[in-house]
Amino acid sequence: MSIREKNFWATTVDAPQIVAAPELPDSVEVAVIGGGYCGLSAVRTLAKRGVNAAVFEAETFGWGASSRNGGMVLTGMKLPVPTLIKRYGRETVQNMYAASLESIDCVEQIVREENIGCNFSRFGHLEVACKQTHFDGYEESAALIQREFNHELRIIPKNELRGEIGSDIYFGGMVDETSAGLNPARYVAGLALAAQRAGACLYDHTRVERVEASSVNGVRKFRVETSKGAVTAREVLLASGAYTTEATPALQNKIIPIGSYIIATEILPAELARELSPRTRMIYDSKHFLYYYRLTPDNRMLFGGRAAFFPATENTVRQSAEILRRGMIGVYPQLRDTKVEFVWGGTLDFTLDVMPHAGKLDGMYFAAGFAGHGVAAATWFGAKLAGIICGDENDIPFDGIKFPAAPFGLRSGNTWALPLAGAWYRILDWLT
Repeated sequence: MSIREKNFWATTVDAPQIVAAPELPDSVEVAVIGGGYCGLSAVRTLAKRGVNAAVFEAETFGWGASSRNGGMVLTGMKLPVPTLIKRYGRETVQNMYAASLESIDCVEQIVREENIGCNFSRFGHLEVACKQTHFDGYEESAALIQREFNHELRIIPKNELRGEIGSDIYFGGMVDETSAGLNPARYVAGLALAAQRAGACLYDHTRVERVEASSVNGVRKFRVETSKGAVTAREVLLASGAYTTEATPALQNKIIPIGSYIIATEILPAELARELSPRTRMIYDSKHFLYYYRLTPDNRMLFGGRAAFFPATENTVRQSAEILRRGMIGVYPQLRDTKVEFVWGGTLDFTLDVMPHAGKLDGMYFAAGFAGHGVAAATWFGAKLAGIICGDENDIPFDGIKFPAAPFGLRSGNTWALPLAGAWYRILDWLT
């Protein structure tokens, strides 16, 4: 393969226009830890509402999953609706699903308000069935979602699937027209600029090393110690996701960081691109150990998956490139002779119950567990938590649900057991 170990999206973004504030203030009203979608969305909202807020990012803004993902802005959640209803009850799940739809609108509104050139478009998504039994469940699932959430999904039988995807290996599909696609690196860069224009203070290359709570005259404060000095804050919002560190151990112990890897081909001829994805959907399959793929705006095939469960390193990225190329050719034999020009990896924040969570831990606000739905979900959670800090009603349906800790050393920063998670998902795919 003629391949570059580089994030394709990063090549589409001009040199950063963000100028970090020159020095740390002594204090801010709200300190946000993590400069991805969630943190930047939060400080943008806070600044627009007149709150003195600062975001601290250990690397560059959007360096983590926010610029490394597939650019899929998806509805729904990872778990099946019947499982969710059994676990949380009908009304709570209705609110959860409504939040997932609202999150797409949230991203679209920000893109339009801030004039972010990130190729946002409501292409819709297509889930393809890897087994007949998976497809057999689609009709029941679509009927349930229509009944419970008043949201329409469309079933595509196998004999009509060529109108959606240029592959014959699947047993049918299910389309949701609400989902969207975008260029994630351009979106997060635009979000950072929007937050800065609103008046937020942005500090990159500023690693948070410790957070301590104290009380002065009965008033609680947080001391946020960073690699560039200390800041006092009235509130802290943790938006560090899969890159959460021992600086905030209560959250770190609940997050399972899972590697996800992507390849991107050379630019495809327009006719071939139309054959592969006639409607330029965001596509993913029905396996637990899934593949996800789409055309980029310049007609490359972007193909991703959990090729290795370890977070990205130079070795896992290289190994994943060949695994993903084989997977891509299995779906699209037409690409057998197509060059793969880019490969990169990133880390997603999963939780033991495969659910997003938000609320407070150790007195600090947090949101985490986006599990591959972070483009929309993280943006929405950041804006919602900022609103709560400003005094809005807390109507986040994911706040207050049980949040189990990660077992067997799977917590963030301790990844020796991650291959067990990968093996478990492969067993589930074989059984189901």
